[in-house]
Amino acid sequence: MESKRQQKHAKLLQKELGEIFQKEARHLIGRAMVTITRVMVSPDLGVAKVYLSVLLAEPKEIYDLVNDHKKEIRLYLSKRIGKSVRIIPELAFFPDESASYAQYMDKVIGDLNIPPAPEQEDEDEEN
Repeated sequence: MESKRQQKHAKLLQKELGEIFQKEARHLIGRAMVTITRVMVSPDLGVAKVYLSVLLAEPKEIYDLVNDHKKEIRLYLSKRIGKSVRIIPELAFFPDESASYAQYMDKVIGDLNIPPAPEQEDEDEEN
């Protein structure tokens, strides 16, 4: 379980990284929409696991691009929060598959062939 300090730091990182992907790092991701779905910070605040969700592009390509430009993104982050935090964490990006998994499960459930329930006799009225 994360401490209040870790949660506060994670929330700050999520907000700032989201804005970085919308503004400064637009040249990296092009037309793709990148959403920061979750950030988990280590107890020493030195490492942040960032979970990304990608729309309108091939997710694998975007993850590769983001991982190749990790230092540049960390530099943008340091310019934004450098005066309010002591340590700018190392960033580790991971794909967030929860949206695609939800779509898959919705499709599976939608494709189920469930027969209608049999109509109950008027047994309750007779008793």
